[in-house]
Amino acid sequence: MHPSFLKSKIFAVVALVILSVSFTIPMVGFHGALNNIHDNQKVSTVSTTLWNIYNQGRYKSTTTPKGAHNNLQKMIETSSEIGVASLPLWAVSLEAPNYPKEAFPEGIPVYFHFDGFSGEVHEMNTINHYIGMDPMWRGGIFEREIGIYALLGLSLVMIYFIAYNHKIWTYLMFIPVSIPVLFIADYSYWLYWFGHNLHDWGAFKIKPFMPTVFGDGKVAQFTTHSYPTIGFYLLVIISLFSLLAILAKSKAIKESKVS
Repeated sequence: MHPSFLKSKIFAVVALVILSVSFTIPMVGFHGALNNIHDNQKVSTVSTTLWNIYNQGRYKSTTTPKGAHNNLQKMIETSSEIGVASLPLWAVSLEAPNYPKEAFPEGIPVYFHFDGFSGEVHEMNTINHYIGMDPMWRGGIFEREIGIYALLGLSLVMIYFIAYNHKIWTYLMFIPVSIPVLFIADYSYWLYWFGHNLHDWGAFKIKPFMPTVFGDGKVAQFTTHSYPTIGFYLLVIISLFSLLAILAKSKAIKESKVS
């Protein structure tokens, strides 16, 4: 086997493992669990265990009793705000005079995931209501519905890329390469949609606007912060390893033909 073929397989395996551990496994394992919680139905042991593992050290709402942190069953029992299990991709926070720094040192934070949200989701929706903005769940409904299937399909593409050298799998590997850009494009579109579809029932009347995609901004009396978080950085790493896998395989195919 040409050395570059082996390198290609190693790069692709690394990308696949990161994708699986960071997103696919927690999304599959926790799939439907929030609906079960909402309907007062039993949550499976697998979902509970995965959530407890993936939520170690992650932000919990200030209304969550400290004894319930990182324990899904206790959070359910205390009616605490529960987010999804997968790693967050983007973090947004709002600062305002009526939210004391002692309680919210970094503002009101919300985290965006492939399959949902976490953080102070209820509080953020309340704030959005004041300016006539829809609740967050109105955005990205289709993306959240297909997310789990898209990642499973992407994992299959990577597996076939590792196992076979057909050009079609090489071309399809450009999908994981482009994921960070696709996410930012979709995220930017929904920010634009929310900012340009304000309702009259808002207590504060503001003109349509484009919320800050990256960096710090200002909306009415709120200061906003919008930055990537661990999940997005892992997407970039997946993208780089996927690109290295493509380049290595292309080099191996080219040099094998020459020889």
